[in-house]
Parts: sequence; structure tokens; C-alpha cells
Amino acid sequence: MPSTPLSTDISDRLAARIASGDLVADDRLPSEAELAVQFDCSRATVREALKRLAARNLIRTRRGNAGGAFVNRLTFEAAVEAHVATSTLLLSMNAVDFETAAEARFALERACVDLACRNHAPEDLSAMRAALDLLTQPCDDVAFCAADVAFHRAFVDAARNPVLSYQLAGAVEAMQPLMNMITFADRDRTGIAALYRRLANAVRARDAGEARHVLTELEASMIALFHRGQARRGQA
Repeated sequence: MPSTPLSTDISDRLAARIASGDLVADDRLPSEAELAVQFDCSRATVREALKRLAARNLIRTRRGNAGGAFVNRLTFEAAVEAHVATSTLLLSMNAVDFETAAEARFALERACVDLACRNHAPEDLSAMRAALDLLTQPCDDVAFCAADVAFHRAFVDAARNPVLSYQLAGAVEAMQPLMNMITFADRDRTGIAALYRRLANAVRARDAGEARHVLTELEASMIALFHRGQARRGQA
């Protein structure tokens, strides 16, 4: 098994210091020369490690006399954006098969059920209804997919748990559009909207059992659509 590149090891160790609070927002990292001495490596390796940290949005660099690499003040919104981008890349490279992605996405959504039924606010129900209204109107596939994503994000956000919202952002905003793209030729918009309406009603009624049941139906329907499309392409 190949060993981890030194630049990856360095970036991971610096990231661990940031995560532990040893390095905090706006702290300046040691210079490239200092890090090269510290890790007994070339400055080119250090630069690669810093690029990896910047790609993870953990640091920013600044030129000039007061320049260097500084720890980012990471916001929740930036973390979600990076998480969605990583999930999208992972799926677009076919690193995860469709059924595995569907299984993970719906398992994560089911983890939101109890909290969504207990913690939802009126604005969460309004957001779900607004997305449902768009789903039931005549629209193209792009608009339908956007409303589909909006509905699931509203459901997840109804849990009122930012950690779950973060985890589900990749599942919903990266996986759902991909699943729609793969299954759009066979999907029944009316049937999907009916299931979503049942889910919204279950959340409003605080009926966690019904909400879980609907999500299980949605998962089975999505996988069935995938296999139907696969069979049609195989025949073609």
C-alpha cells in the first residue's frame, strides 16, 4: 500500500492543530522556511501542504511584507458550501454507486425525523409548502429539481440542528440533483409530490412513524426508477 505523501501528512497535522484550537482564526502560520525546517522537508512540499489547507478553506494566504498564511475564520455557510462541492465531486466521479448514495441519503434524512417532528417552526412548514407548490406547477426539469432540493432542505432544516443540516447539505444538494438527472425520464411528478405532501403533513402532525414510512417509500421508489432506467438502457 503506498504511503501518505508528506505534503498530505503536513496538511493533516496543521489541520489538527486548527481543529484543536492550538491555531485559532487569524493566527499566522510559521513561514514556509520555518515549516520546512520543522517538518524536515523542502519548501515545495510545504507549499503543496498549504495548498491543500487552502483548498479545504482552512487558511488564506496574503502577499507582501505582512503576508503569509493565516487561519481562516470559517463560517457555517462556507463549511456547507465546501461540503456540497466535495460531495458533488465525489458523486460526479462515480466514486459512489447510485444505490449506496441513495441508502446513505435516506438514512441521514430518517435521522432528522424525530427532531423535525418535535422542533419544526412555522417557517419550516411554510418552506416545505412553498416547495410543494412549485413541484406541482408546470415547469422544466431544472426548476423541478430546484424545488425538489428546496423541499428536502426545508425538511432537514426543520430539525433545527445545524450539525444535521451540515451533514445533509451534501446528501441533498449534491445527491438529489444527480438522482433526478439519472431518473428523470421515468419519474412520476404527481406521485413524488403526493409523497412529499404526506411527509409535510406528517411533520406538521408530529407523526414521526408516518414520516419515516414515507421516506422509506421514497427510497424504494428512487431505486426502482434507477433500475428501470438501467434496464431500458441495457435493452437499447
